[in-house]
Amino acid sequence: MPSENLMSFDAFGSVGVLAVASPTALPAAHAAVERTVAEFDLACSRFRDDSELSALNAAGGAAVRVGPVLLDAVSAALRAARLTGGDVDPTVGEALIALGYDRDFALVSSDGDTAVPVPPAAKIPGWRTVQVDAGRGTVRVAPGVTLDLGATAKALAADRAAAAALEAAGCGVLVSFGGDLAIAGPAPAEGWRVRVTDDHRAGVDAPGQWISLRSGGLATSSTFVRRWRTQAGVAHHLVDPATGRPADSVWRTASVSAVSCLDANIAATAAIIRGSRAPEWLEELGLPSRLVAVDGTVRHVGGWPSEGEDLPALSLVGVAHRGRE
Repeated sequence: MPSENLMSFDAFGSVGVLAVASPTALPAAHAAVERTVAEFDLACSRFRDDSELSALNAAGGAAVRVGPVLLDAVSAALRAARLTGGDVDPTVGEALIALGYDRDFALVSSDGDTAVPVPPAAKIPGWRTVQVDAGRGTVRVAPGVTLDLGATAKALAADRAAAAALEAAGCGVLVSFGGDLAIAGPAPAEGWRVRVTDDHRAGVDAPGQWISLRSGGLATSSTFVRRWRTQAGVAHHLVDPATGRPADSVWRTASVSAVSCLDANIAATAAIIRGSRAPEWLEELGLPSRLVAVDGTVRHVGGWPSEGEDLPALSLVGVAHRGRE
């Protein structure tokens, strides 16, 4: 894609990318995306003292009236938990803090050789300890519970940003936050050409695959990035709610396509947590997925395309899930 149709920027502690079908629409689209990023950051950041989420986590079990962005983000996180039988759970915040992920990841990774002490395994309170009253606009979390909306909020933000950019620009757009991307409006004739790798920051020479996207969303969850040292070895940010520890998965990376970035993110995160059970689950859902094993072996399931082919976007909504067995 020509450079005048494309730009990158900082977003949510990672790299944001915006692509537009018409280069003259880039400034308007970027302004709309920036507004969405600012709204979600102020509402959902675990690392800002002035965020709505920080106030909610500090409320000591009281119901808190929140704005529409945080209300939607918490509701999306609880939906993710329901659809995955609790494998994607927003109440892992204390476990992440205990593991050393207690501030923006740029600061965690800048500690270099400083190893985080190993805490006892954290007991995950569980998503049912969170109550949302949509009518009153309130959220309540049980005392001592820390919500981490992390990936689901970022994916929801990508969907919202793409919709806002389409409205502002009047042409097809692609928005990516940390490699989780959403498409809105008509795609270019050749589709949106995307490189799928372990790390969205990697160059085109990194192991991966080119695909073409025309609608929906694509999300990648990986234990290969957002890693830091503890005294027991390397930790990562994908916590298994069953253990309170970083997931010990057979997959280092899962990329999933769905009708939205949010649905794709839910399935990709759950695939890492579910490990060897993930391929059957993703096939059952019919979600095109690319799984990379710890040894680098790649497995395609759910109709994931060959190199350069179009990738369909299917819905996770309403599909039966399998919980832990």
